[in-house]
Amino acid sequence: MRRRTRAACAASLTVGALFTVSTPAHAAATAAPPVSARGAILMNGATGAVLTSKAADTKRQMASTTKVMTAVVVATTAGLDLNRKVTVKQTYLDYVYREGASSASLKLGATPTVRQLLYAMLLPSGCDAAYALADTFGAGSTTAARRADFIAKMNAKAKALGMTNTVYDSFDGISPTGNNLTTPRDLATLTRYAMGNALFQSVVKTTSYSSGGTSTLATWWNTNLLVRARPTGYGYPGATGVKTGTGTAAGKCLVFSVTRNGKTIIGVLLNDEERYADSMALSNWALGATAGSRNTLRGTDTQRVPDVLD
Repeated sequence: MRRRTRAACAASLTVGALFTVSTPAHAAATAAPPVSARGAILMNGATGAVLTSKAADTKRQMASTTKVMTAVVVATTAGLDLNRKVTVKQTYLDYVYREGASSASLKLGATPTVRQLLYAMLLPSGCDAAYALADTFGAGSTTAARRADFIAKMNAKAKALGMTNTVYDSFDGISPTGNNLTTPRDLATLTRYAMGNALFQSVVKTTSYSSGGTSTLATWWNTNLLVRARPTGYGYPGATGVKTGTGTAAGKCLVFSVTRNGKTIIGVLLNDEERYADSMALSNWALGATAGSRNTLRGTDTQRVPDVLD
């Protein structure tokens, strides 16, 4: 995404005007912790039940969390060949340079496989890799036509999943019209679906992945600091993904998944300056804090890890 300048039973209740809570049974009547996100949701990964939310159906820009859908369209393609090689074109590199976009630093003329491109897109949030995938899996005789067809596939998938408040005009979150929009509820619905795909699930929980010489970077690192160990991440216990996003209009965004004690939650935070602290606080509330998760959350006040702005 475009880089910014750094500057079970539950009782339902309402906290404030926008924050609704369905309290997990284990949390008794304890209210969910407040979050600074403009829009948020926390969902039971197994059932889809909403545990807590804030402006869950308000449409917002989603930045590079768009790439969750890009990956889903690719990963669910019939007859997918993960070993198919894709030639990196100057068009992809020019696009990244022109937009000031996050990049996997792919080399011109390199031939990464589809598998490698998925890691390049979902870990360092490479817009060059996203472009390569859209150009490869879209239909048409020109790059523009293939790109448009791929975005149409993204919108068709959103419709099929019942994401009624989502529209894509971008394959990576850099919106040419400002109309690349979703809601916390829709994005959580998509993520829950995506995490049912073994390939997607494997990629987003990966901390680092070798570029295999297809990039000027030897290793692609995950921008999601929940899954990265200290000192470059929080190493949050049970974190299994999913995707970051940062943009001028979107703010800092985070889609996250955590599994502990056999329970999984999926969360979405849109436009949240405290996305990591909020994600860990919500996870502790929903799943119960372990010694490790308490210490990790407590440490964010005094040992804050520099955010990777994507």
